[in-house]
Amino acid sequence: MSVRWGLIGASTIARQFMINAIRAQGDGEIAAVMSSSPERATAYARENNIPLAVSTLDALLGADIDAVYISTTNELHLEQALAAAKAGKHVLCEKPLALTSDDARTMVATAKAAGIVLGTNHHLRNAGAHRAMREAIAAGRIGKPIAARVFHAVYLPENLQGWRITKPEAGGGVVLDITVHDADTLRFVLGDDPIEVSAFTQSAGMAGSGLEDGAMCIWRFKSGVIAQSHEGFTTKFADTGFEVHGSEGSLIASNVMTQKPVGSVLLRTANGEEQLSFDREDLYARSLRQFHAAIRGDGQPSASGEDGIWSLAAAEAALQSASSGKAVKIDPKLGSKN
Repeated sequence: MSVRWGLIGASTIARQFMINAIRAQGDGEIAAVMSSSPERATAYARENNIPLAVSTLDALLGADIDAVYISTTNELHLEQALAAAKAGKHVLCEKPLALTSDDARTMVATAKAAGIVLGTNHHLRNAGAHRAMREAIAAGRIGKPIAARVFHAVYLPENLQGWRITKPEAGGGVVLDITVHDADTLRFVLGDDPIEVSAFTQSAGMAGSGLEDGAMCIWRFKSGVIAQSHEGFTTKFADTGFEVHGSEGSLIASNVMTQKPVGSVLLRTANGEEQLSFDREDLYARSLRQFHAAIRGDGQPSASGEDGIWSLAAAEAALQSASSGKAVKIDPKLGSKN
């Protein structure tokens, strides 16, 4: 059984990563693309060898497709996902699922009621590096986890700047773009849920309209682990990384907060240092493989709709903390509260 995909959004991320990932599946094909600009839809379909180009959601959902991949700007996700779910199409949605965790919960409930698979495209939990870290922690190789640090301050390339640094109403800013990933990746690697965050944000010169282009967050997890994360759009020369420190050892990962299957993970204990080996499968191809399996009734997407609620509730709490100057509790069922 082949899975026929419709792309909602003629986006850079779809062109760079998702089209190939869908086509890499033995049972995956791209049947249609939708852009609100008919000219863009037509040009994109021609450039990427997609048979059908449409400019309305109704036209896309009326086409012969089984699933949609949503990569439009953040404020459009909710309406598009709800329409797709009600039309019986499986939904893989870019993060954040919506602009608020309330809206994300509506998406999850609607998908459940429609009996369709909803996934959040948190690509980092598909990285071999992060799965190797998660497995090492679960196997007790660093003892009891105590603290973690995430370095995910990068330089946002000019072709991606656009709405991310100019449009608060579209869900712009570094917190909804990158902090949401770091919250999910911490949660995945530690196998633990964040319950409180204290955050500072900054505008270091790239973002306008009162948006933030840098953030530093301190997280507290259910188990007592504390973590720090640094997100940014303005650091041209920084490396990315992820460290987890435990009672019996440390995991030190370099160059792993990326869309490519690269980087290294070092385990350091009383016995010395060991480079962990891990698979180098394309992150998006793995995401699609798991999503197709979920459609067949075999397991869950890499990141479920519920995972998307968690990461969005965490990012919301970080924004609330930054504006209030107080630590904010995180509860994915209720949203964030002081």
